[in-house]
Amino acid sequence: MKKLPILFLLIGLNQFSVQAQDVIKVGDNALNCLEDPNCINRLHPAIPMTSLAKPGDTIYFNSRNCDDIDLNPDAPKDPRIGDPQWGTVHPLAGPVHIEGAEAGDVLMVTIQKIIPGEWAFTLTDGGFLSDEVGNTLSVKWKLNSEYATSDDLPGIRLPNRSFPGIVTVLPGVEQHAKILSRETELLNAGGSVMMPYAKYASPVELCGEGGSFSEECLRTIPPREHGGNLDIRYLQAGVTMYLPCYLPGCGLAIGDVHYIQGDGEVSGTALEMNATVIVTTEILKDGPKLGRGPHYEGSSSLLNIPSERFYATTGLPLKDREEVPSDLAYLASKKIPQLENLSKDISLAAKNALLEMIDYISQTYGYSREEAYLIASVAVDIRIGQLVDVPNVGATAILPLDIFVKD
Repeated sequence: MKKLPILFLLIGLNQFSVQAQDVIKVGDNALNCLEDPNCINRLHPAIPMTSLAKPGDTIYFNSRNCDDIDLNPDAPKDPRIGDPQWGTVHPLAGPVHIEGAEAGDVLMVTIQKIIPGEWAFTLTDGGFLSDEVGNTLSVKWKLNSEYATSDDLPGIRLPNRSFPGIVTVLPGVEQHAKILSRETELLNAGGSVMMPYAKYASPVELCGEGGSFSEECLRTIPPREHGGNLDIRYLQAGVTMYLPCYLPGCGLAIGDVHYIQGDGEVSGTALEMNATVIVTTEILKDGPKLGRGPHYEGSSSLLNIPSERFYATTGLPLKDREEVPSDLAYLASKKIPQLENLSKDISLAAKNALLEMIDYISQTYGYSREEAYLIASVAVDIRIGQLVDVPNVGATAILPLDIFVKD
């Protein structure tokens, strides 16, 4: 692995083209990430911080949708779409140097407001049930400040519950090396991992084709200790996040904003949109340890489902004999095919709860299996029932009924 020049770790004010002020605007969601100097779609400690903010400043993160495409229905198809490695994913506004923050500090990020764009999309392209629901469905949504509707999926109206899927800091040198090592080991063992990929990477000079760290820049697909693609729907306006700081200035970046999402984002996408995320920050010199991931806090009202009534299904870790769940295939276990019951497998329990819910939506409301899968991704919450009643841990899928409206 290349050693980082000391220059990257000596953050000075002369590196920034903007001066600290009360309101900082970062990114331009009218541009794609390769055109916007305040946008990144890879993570590496050598990535320079392009904006400067003081604790307490109001920061506007102008973020593009997860695929970094023009969402206008009349826009031509982006030639980058269809890349099997999803090279454009995810464009993040930033990174921002928070003045006074040092390695070892905790960065508090409070989400003040989220302003949604005009359009969003949802796909059923893979996801949690990629081996069960094979056909791809794409839906375009029209957004306003209150709700989303779609001519592609009539009878559904979704309330605005916007949140950023990704809030992250830059990894430090040691953290980056550890992450790259363990993800490489998992890949070599047959696990599912998105490794460094230079095509469409930004910043180009570091992470793109021919870039100085093109084989080391981390993808934004998984969340990690530094934050990243958490996709937690409760991170709405009013929530404060606690993130570890690994470098001077931390390098705060935000993107992948969702208009609404069910717990699980099971089809792989939510309502993916352009948006402006407005935040403020504080620095804690003696904050929580954050050894296993970020923390967050907010109003308990954010934990509620957006509906007066609900319908729910349940799931247990049961399967057919000879069946091997796709996410366990890489372990090549000889025991799994012979069992009809797996011990404490919450992923299998969640899958079964979701399959029950897809059947219920299809049978009750007349949607196709693919449409029901998409509805589940944007509106159904997958929750844990219990983790102690061995061998059958339990999951439940909760459907908010108020999303169904008459034409």
